[in-house]
Amino acid sequence: MNRLIRYALIGLVLALIATAWQGFYILPEGRQAVITQFGRPVGTPITEAGLHFKTPFMQEATFFEKRIQIWDGDPNQIPTNDKTFVYLDVTARWRISDALVFMQAVKTIPRSMTILDDIIDGTVRDLVNKNNLVEIIRSSDWSAETMVNSGAQSEDGPILYGRDKIAALVHATASKITPQYGIELVDVMFKRVNYIESVQAKVYDRMISERKRIAAEKRSQGEGQKAEIMGKVQRELKEITSAANREAQEIRGKADAEAAKIFAEAYNQDPDFYAFSKSLETYRKALGKNTRLVISSDSEFYKFLESIK
Repeated sequence: MNRLIRYALIGLVLALIATAWQGFYILPEGRQAVITQFGRPVGTPITEAGLHFKTPFMQEATFFEKRIQIWDGDPNQIPTNDKTFVYLDVTARWRISDALVFMQAVKTIPRSMTILDDIIDGTVRDLVNKNNLVEIIRSSDWSAETMVNSGAQSEDGPILYGRDKIAALVHATASKITPQYGIELVDVMFKRVNYIESVQAKVYDRMISERKRIAAEKRSQGEGQKAEIMGKVQRELKEITSAANREAQEIRGKADAEAAKIFAEAYNQDPDFYAFSKSLETYRKALGKNTRLVISSDSEFYKFLESIK
């Protein structure tokens, strides 16, 4: 009898342990759970981390991620509105916003990736098809001044959206579809945008031509500035030369006036000697070795020659 009671107590303890093991579960941080009873969801999803209880042997806890997850799409070649193929690699961040809806509509993470492939790839393709290549290639934060300085506006004209705004449109459009799967789309980004190989050669030629045009424009502006600077230099040089000549003439004038004054003062001190000195100087210049003069006897030029007798 005692043995039976002991076995019964052991069985009861094991049953209680099994019940506790089946009834309590721990929800880790960053995860959420949906309680199902015989395969059917019961109540709302459990999102608060910690120790929780469920009905033993009747209910099961299915865990789902609550943290943000990454979706990476397959790179695709997509035609734009102007019939040019562009190579796009798109990525997105998403989270399970409603674990109950997610379990009912999707069930697994691999299937959610397939659903996001269809939603995001389709939305990207649709929006790229409706916009020209320039809208996909250029960034949305390019200002008009940046585009003019880079020479990018010469042929394509100003952009209406740009790559960043188109990515935002993709996010806004796809976000309207994902809630029916219990998924919240956080954002969508173009990870890489490039031309396909058949277009790259033409694009490079166009870029080279555009850079050559900008270089020629810069050279022309430089030549214009050079001509303007040289004109200013020549004008300033003429002004400096003219001022120097004027100053030189003024100095010469003052020197001549000073010399004339000195000569006049010397002449006034002894007019006869001055006249005699000037006459001798004139004789020296006028009379050479083989010079003959024919002058009258009353000539002023003859006065000092006559006094030699």
